[in-house]
Amino acid sequence: MLRTALRRLMVSSAIAMGALAALPGSAYADAAHPVVALLPGTADPFYFTMQRGAERAAKETRVQLLFQVPKAWNTTEQVPILKALIAKHPDVLLVSPVDKQQLIAPLKEAADAGIKVITVDTYIGDGHYQTGKGNADFPLSYIASDNLEGGHVAARALAKAIGDKGTVYCENNKPGISSTDARVQGFMDEMKKHPNIKVLETQYNEDDANRAAAHVAAVLARNPDLSGVFGANTFSGSGAAQGVKTAGKQGQIKVVVFDAVPGIDDKISSGLVSIAIAQRPYDMGYYAVKFAADAIRGKKIPAYQSTGFVVLDKSNIDMPEMKVYIYSN
Repeated sequence: MLRTALRRLMVSSAIAMGALAALPGSAYADAAHPVVALLPGTADPFYFTMQRGAERAAKETRVQLLFQVPKAWNTTEQVPILKALIAKHPDVLLVSPVDKQQLIAPLKEAADAGIKVITVDTYIGDGHYQTGKGNADFPLSYIASDNLEGGHVAARALAKAIGDKGTVYCENNKPGISSTDARVQGFMDEMKKHPNIKVLETQYNEDDANRAAAHVAAVLARNPDLSGVFGANTFSGSGAAQGVKTAGKQGQIKVVVFDAVPGIDDKISSGLVSIAIAQRPYDMGYYAVKFAADAIRGKKIPAYQSTGFVVLDKSNIDMPEMKVYIYSN
């Protein structure tokens, strides 16, 4: 199965890397340097690319980097790892919260213990930090794409691909995740400007690419005039593209995806995917560790840092300079 094979490979690699980083005999176990812990949302190419950016910054700033990754995107997996990291008492905790409300309390526990908190890719509360307002403004910084604008870009791209008329829907992982919630909101807001496009109910797949593919088949059965799909994250986009291919509708149903997963260049070249919105996870990891090192050393850091994104399509996907934006395991 598409999702099972991909995730088995990524999880085994991630667990190995996370365990190695935490071992006393590892290259990071030099007590002379501050400790920064990176806790992503799950095991996928996006976060492995982020890890590499973090590792580069760790070498440049001479901090120890701990990296541990949940097996799946949910609080049941992430919170126990978070609590274990808090017990190690790193100087800074870099985390991609899997839920913007349920992660407030455990991250507040870290902050109350004197651990500096920075969120990467996703946020808690409303994402506005260091304001003195609310119960979730204690993180020092939020580093991410402008996901709301990314949703607008996706909607405009899909509208153009289908000739500004037709029927579309959004495939997403689940509600309550700050990044994908913002993308869907941006997508829906932009689609209101296109009165000849009918937007169907959003489908949720729990980060299961096979379920996303099945959704395409089910939506198509109910709506044979389906014109396009927006996949709001890695597994949603991969599954939606596979569903369109399985239905024999490649090139007829336009697919716009968020995230540039391995193999996206082939999917764009073949016409299976019209546009991929590539985030910059390497930059997120790099800035996160740089900001962590600055905070440890008493320097002021911005409460928000946008890393931007790159739109990949047939016009540029074969350019060598674009390949760097495709994520890798």
